[in-house]
Amino acid sequence: MASSHSWTLASLPLLLALTGLSAGKPSPSDWDALNQAVQGRLFQGVPFARPCFAEGFNSTDCLAVRSSYVDEVARSNVASAYIQTQWETCQTTAEGCLLSWTNPNDMSPTLPPNQCLLGSVPQYFIDVRNAQDVAEAFNFSRTTKMPLVIKNTGHDYKGRSSAPNSLALWTHNLKDISYTPAFVPEGCSAASPGVTVGAGVQWADAYAFAESNNITLVGGSDRSVGVSGGWLQGGGHSALSNTMGLGVDRVLQFKVVTPDGVYRTANACQNQDLFFALRGGGGGTFGVVLESTILASPPVTLQAVIVSFTSNTSTTQELWTILAENGLKWAEEGWGGFSQAGIAIMINPRLSQNETATSMAPLIEFGQRLQNEGVANASTVVTQFPTFGTFFNAFTAEHVSLVGTNMAEASRMVSKDNFATAADRSALVSALLAADAATPGLLILLTTPYSYPSDGQTSVTDAWRSSLYHVTVVSTWEWNATGAQKKAAYSAASASIDNLRKITPDAAYVNESDVYEPNHEVAFWGTHYAKLLQIKQKYDPDHLLDCWHCVGWDSTSPRFACYM
Repeated sequence: MASSHSWTLASLPLLLALTGLSAGKPSPSDWDALNQAVQGRLFQGVPFARPCFAEGFNSTDCLAVRSSYVDEVARSNVASAYIQTQWETCQTTAEGCLLSWTNPNDMSPTLPPNQCLLGSVPQYFIDVRNAQDVAEAFNFSRTTKMPLVIKNTGHDYKGRSSAPNSLALWTHNLKDISYTPAFVPEGCSAASPGVTVGAGVQWADAYAFAESNNITLVGGSDRSVGVSGGWLQGGGHSALSNTMGLGVDRVLQFKVVTPDGVYRTANACQNQDLFFALRGGGGGTFGVVLESTILASPPVTLQAVIVSFTSNTSTTQELWTILAENGLKWAEEGWGGFSQAGIAIMINPRLSQNETATSMAPLIEFGQRLQNEGVANASTVVTQFPTFGTFFNAFTAEHVSLVGTNMAEASRMVSKDNFATAADRSALVSALLAADAATPGLLILLTTPYSYPSDGQTSVTDAWRSSLYHVTVVSTWEWNATGAQKKAAYSAASASIDNLRKITPDAAYVNESDVYEPNHEVAFWGTHYAKLLQIKQKYDPDHLLDCWHCVGWDSTSPRFACYM
């Protein structure tokens, strides 16, 4: 694939003409000065699919794009590629440069009158390698009014790492990782085992590192997600969160460049307000995190029960009824996992094999009955994984999030109160079935920190602690969808999750929520929003950082012009 760095400042007017965008406020000399200040690591955004338009559909570079179009790792390694492709486009003007995610080998998206335009891909990127790079970018933004975004992998369902006519700080190449058995946060005295990761480290890398060092890291279920970015700063949930906490519960220290250009250390002993904000206040808001140190735990042996089958409404209703009937008990016993129509994957780091057989008897017996009845593809697996890393490798081999798609997502937290009575549980199952019927693919994530007490210093909504489920729904559209069809997809996701909104408290996970989440300040942060807003105003009085539904966002900003 052609290098995205292959440009010169002299070619600026031509390149801007090709993208259909204006140069904005900075002059060519401004860009030249910035490029020199960051040691030549300023480069222009180039749409991921551009070779298929500019070089021919069967060119070598286009073939590389086509073969990796729905590959999350390949996309995460390209600065201007995004996991969900509507964030590479301007949805309001239809400007973009996409292939068909249902068939990347279809040539029709590249044929006239279709064009390859920059859409909402940032005009320029800085390949960030140190704190000075970030400080230079903040100064540039302050003096030229050029909007900034922060991007690592592009794994953002709400488009916060892209914006038209913007400058992106690409942190993806900060790949350092180290393990300190007795890590002491700066200015503190207590030691804990910790792993320090650069902002570009992804969970697949971190889990492999953990395996090689005989430790456990609690992280996401998607290999391409970054450890230190939006996942962590927005809360960060895991199949181990019930017993071992959210990502924000386990972070020991951040190293962050705040908008005044100062490289700060934030932990429990210094810059505690910033530490609080970064522990759940959302990425792209309070500064640019260049590294984080997270708690490392001893290895855990996982008991696992996996029941799968070709689903229909009746069997899925029975599966989800079993999950609901046992929800409180299983949460208290330490179970986490995932369920969709036709499958439940449950893991537990606390119980023994014998205890698992007793605890999970209702689910195991259900799976075995389906097998005995000859239900298509029915399978019941009761097994043990020696480490979380081995479970992760087995799980991700078969379960990968949608990649390269245009996709609207919405989510809801399901409170323990929804499991209190038979009527509550019945209403919950009915709501889940209705949502799945409206937008097939509903995912129940048993990833809340129900059994893990808060230290009172995280800024995520407190509803995480009193919830048993985090539920997501999605709605997709094709590369050539009309504006009305895109709006309909967002509306469909929102209407689908309304089935759960009607019976649950006002709480949703910021990173996987409805792009048009109503009352989002309360839904994401509960009672913490006012304090977060004060911290935002303290560290970013010039409002250099802004993103959709982030703390203190300015909904009228031109950077949001491409949202529907």
